[in-house]
Parts: sequence; C-alpha cells; structure tokens
Amino acid sequence: MNNSTLSLRTQPKAVVNWPITILLLIGSSIFILGVLYITLVVALKDTTQMTRVLSLPKPLVLKNFAEAWKMTDYPRKFLNTLIITVICLPFTLITNSAAAYAITRNRDKSKFFNGVYYYFISALFIPFQVLMLPLVKQASFFHLDNILGITFLYIVFGLPMNTFLYCGYVRSLPKSIEEAALIEGLNPMQIFIRIVFPIMKPIHSTVAILSIMWTWNDFLMPLLLLTKADNQTLQLAQYVFQTQFSTNYNLAFASYILVLFPVVAVYIFFQRWIIAGVTSGAVKS
Repeated sequence: MNNSTLSLRTQPKAVVNWPITILLLIGSSIFILGVLYITLVVALKDTTQMTRVLSLPKPLVLKNFAEAWKMTDYPRKFLNTLIITVICLPFTLITNSAAAYAITRNRDKSKFFNGVYYYFISALFIPFQVLMLPLVKQASFFHLDNILGITFLYIVFGLPMNTFLYCGYVRSLPKSIEEAALIEGLNPMQIFIRIVFPIMKPIHSTVAILSIMWTWNDFLMPLLLLTKADNQTLQLAQYVFQTQFSTNYNLAFASYILVLFPVVAVYIFFQRWIIAGVTSGAVKS
C-alpha cells in the first residue's frame, strides 16, 4: 500500500447537507436571480410588452438605456456620486483604522478608550430614521448640505461599523511586531503608519467595499441633504421616471442597471479579498 492510498483512506469525507443546500439554491434562485431577471427583461421591453412581465422581450428595446441616460443626466449625477465615493474612501480607511488601532491597544489600560469603544458600538443599534431630523438641522447649521459636507458625514457615520471590524482584526495581530518596532525606536504613530497600516490590507479591502457600496447606493441621506439639482446623486435621479399618476417602469429599470453596473464592477474586482478580511478577524491567533 503506497502513501497516497493511505492518505486517501485516512482523509475524512466532506459532509454535505443536501436538503439545506437544495433549499438555499432554490431560495437564492427565486429571490436573487429572479429579481435580476425581471429587472433585465423589463429594461429591454417597451410599454406594449408589459402585459406579460416575465416573458422574454421581443424585440429588444435598447433605446431605453439611451433615454434613461439622457433623462437622468447620467454623466453629471455619476460625477457627483463618484466624487463623494472617491473622497470618502481614503479618509474612511485612514481615520477609522487609526481610531480602531488606538482603541484596541489601549482598552485594557484605559477606561476612557474602553468607553469610547462601547460609545461607537452603541451607535450601531440606533436606527437612522431617529437621527434624520437632528441631522438635517445640524447639516444646515454647519453648511454640510452639499457634496463635500455629505462626504464628511459618510466618514463619521461609517465609524461605528468600521471600528467594530478594525478592532476585531487588530486583536488578531501579534503584539510582538509592535514591541520589536518600539525597541527599535519607533513611536506609536510611526508603528501604525509604517507597520500596522500596511499589514491591515485584508480588512482595508473589506471596509473599502462596504464603504463604496454604501455611499454609492445610499438614497436616504442624499434625499435629506442634497436638495439642489446640481448636487444630486444617481439614486435621486430615479425620481424623474415617476409622475403623479404613472411610472415609466421600462426606463426606470434601464436606469437601475446603469446605476448598478459600476458598483458591481468594483465588487467583482475586490471580492477575493472580502472573505479573507472578514474571517481574518474572527479567529484569535
């Protein structure tokens, strides 16, 4: 008996729960692929084909995308959304990771940092609807009801969840690396910038994709704060397809696909780092 045969016999068999697996496949097909299918076929039809929503479009009406592009002023709204997302991302990664690093390394030594940690985490349980009216008042008072102002608010509002993720990851990092750097003469700020921040790439990717998806897809905060037409984002532009008495679903669904495409492309690019970032903070080394 050779070694390969012995290893095959001693290797435990993978156990698959087929009933649960089949139920998950059916559920995902209905609630995810089904929704995507309806969105696509409606976007490729005209109003005369809407009597049978689930049927395939005959013929394909590709001009819906061109009309949706024009009606939403897609380039201008795309640029506004892109500016908010691009400015928000680096400041979120730098400030949120620095705050989480300081909190994690000082929680055991200081009641202040322990209190700050629970202060941030408690914000996760407050519904955004509760903050709507105070937020509008404060944003108006501090002149934050514009593109740069809402970018700052996204960085602040992302702090609770990002602190939770970063703290979990920092706890998994061995302190011996930082202790060696401290002996070499680096101060805590230099240790974070030159050693800790670069090795946090997996969790940076996770926070980055979550931040991008949130700022790109958010509808409520721009609705409250970006009242001027020139400042509006792609999500607010979807209102042009709805009148008092009717909604042009074909153009609206075509516009949804145009809005969805950029963030899906970003997700596909980053997706291989997402799972690594989430699971790396789950187990303490």
